Amino acid sequence: MNILVIEDNKSVCSMIEMFFAKEGIDGEFINDGLEGYKRIKNGSWDALIVDWMLPGMDGVTICRKIREEKLTVPIIMLTAKDSESDQVLGLEMGADDYVTKPFSPLTLMARIKAVTRRFQSQAVHEEEDFLTSEHFKVSKSTREVFIDGASIPNLTPKEFDLLYYMVEHPRQVFSREQLLERVWGYQFYGDERTVDVHIKRLRKKVETTTQYFHTVWGVGYKFDDSIKTDEI
Repeated sequence: MNILVIEDNKSVCSMIEMFFAKEGIDGEFINDGLEGYKRIKNGSWDALIVDWMLPGMDGVTICRKIREEKLTVPIIMLTAKDSESDQVLGLEMGADDYVTKPFSPLTLMARIKAVTRRFQSQAVHEEEDFLTSEHFKVSKSTREVFIDGASIPNLTPKEFDLLYYMVEHPRQVFSREQLLERVWGYQFYGDERTVDVHIKRLRKKVETTTQYFHTVWGVGYKFDDSIKTDEI
């Protein structure tokens, strides 16, 4: 693990550093809150250990700011404040756990392992929820669509269902009848242009310089985002 410790008490830092060495953890130690906040944004961390009272920027402000910026790294707050109201404030501002001084290094290590396990498990579940292709990332539970990291808003429910099904079956050619049966959920007799209309709408919403939904003349449609083309 790679952990950033923002703590201005040098003896506390020395103690934590010693236990990090025993556990095989890479630790970086910063004594100023503002400098620590900048370092958080410029690094990749498995966990943060943040003191409440810091020069430059206090730990509660650090927690609040990085949560506002949607950073999901686990945070353990260190502090001499042990009242329930202080603990609640720290947790409400984004801390995941709370260790009061003086503390046992073994307790701190147990808390570190617990919060990182939770975050790793959450990350696995979130990744499993997403259907991914070369350029697309689609969540069935939240019905979110991302292309190269950019969110695609305003898809209708049926547009999303059609997109999800085709991304789920890349390069497979479907007739209009098959798409109606598998996406709309019934066999459609009569006008099949509803599929054409939805494909056209999807193209307008997700295709800018690259084509993802391809017409297979005489058959139907397929999804393929590995083809390099500017023919929109």
